[in-house]
Amino acid sequence: MSKLTQTILSSNRRKAMPIGVYSGLEITGATVKQAVSSAEAQFEAVCALGERFHSQFMLTAMDLSAEAEAFGCQVRMDDAEIPTVVGRRVKNAADLAALPDPQPGDARTAVHLETARRLVNLPGRTVPVLGGMIGPFSLAGRLFGVSEALELSIADPDLLTGLLEKVTNFLAAYAIAFARVGVSGVIMAEPAAGLLSPRALARFSAPYVKRIIEETESPDFTVVLHNCGAKIVHFNKILESGAKIYHFGAPMDITAALSQTPGETIVCGNLDPTAVFHAGTPDSVYAQASDLLKAARHCRNFVISSGCDLPPGTPVANLDAFYQAVADSEDIG
Repeated sequence: MSKLTQTILSSNRRKAMPIGVYSGLEITGATVKQAVSSAEAQFEAVCALGERFHSQFMLTAMDLSAEAEAFGCQVRMDDAEIPTVVGRRVKNAADLAALPDPQPGDARTAVHLETARRLVNLPGRTVPVLGGMIGPFSLAGRLFGVSEALELSIADPDLLTGLLEKVTNFLAAYAIAFARVGVSGVIMAEPAAGLLSPRALARFSAPYVKRIIEETESPDFTVVLHNCGAKIVHFNKILESGAKIYHFGAPMDITAALSQTPGETIVCGNLDPTAVFHAGTPDSVYAQASDLLKAARHCRNFVISSGCDLPPGTPVANLDAFYQAVADSEDIG
C-alpha cells in the first residue's frame, strides 16, 4: 500500500480534494495564461488556496494542453480560459512517423514540474503534493482530434495503437519526472476515454494506463486515474487499469461505484464543477456536498472532490461552503 492511500484510509475524518488551482487565481489576481506559463504564478495560486482552506492536498494545475504542446501542437492561450489545442498534429501514418520524441520538461511541461518542485520544497508543508498530467487516450485525442480518434478506434485500430504506444512512452517518462521531483503522485486525466464504449476503453485506454502505473508506482508515488466522462457502465473496465485511486466526474454513480470497489481502492468525486461550484450559491454547494458526504458516510475509501477542475471564475465563497460541509460532516464509521 502506498503512503498516499494509507494516509487516506487511516483517517477517521473525511478527506477533501477539489481540483481547483484556477480558483486560486481569484485570490492572487493572476490570469489563467500566467498560471499555465509561469511556475511562480501557479505556485502562488496553490499556496493561496492552501492558506485559505488548510487544504489536505496540494495539486498542480490540470492543463491538458501542455503534453500536446510538447509534441508540437499549436495551443490557444487566453487570460480567462484554460488553454486548448488548435488543429490536428497527426492525420495519418506518415504524420505519426514524423512525430518528435519529446522529453519531460519540454515546452510548458517544465512549468508544471517546477511548480511541483516548489510545492514539495515549501517550508513547513505537511500535506501530499500531486502533479497533474493527461492520460494516453486523451493525449492521442489531442494530437489526432477527439472525434477522429473515436472513429479511428473502429476504422484503423492499428494506427490508433501506434499513436498510443508513442504517447504512452512519453507519459511514463513524464510521470517518472514528477516522481523524481518528490511528489506523492499524479492525477492522470483521461476524460476522452469516457467517450469510448466499455469494450473500447478496455482496449484503447486501460492497458496503456496500466503500463504507466506499472512503470512508475512505488510506495512513495501513486497514480490517481481521473475520468470525468465515465459512467457506471465503464467502471469495471476502468478498474482493469490497476490504479489504487480513481477520480470521477458527475456522470459517475459514486455510491454504485463504491459498492463495487475493493475496500483498499479509493474512489474520489464527484460534485459537478460547473453546475455545483461555478453556478451554485454557498447554500446550494453546502447542501449538495453534505448530501454526498452522507451517502458515502460509511465508506472509508471515499474522498470528496469536484468532478473535474473548477472553471476559472469559480466563486471562492462556494469553496468556503464546500470545506465547511466537510468540516461539519460526521466521522467515518
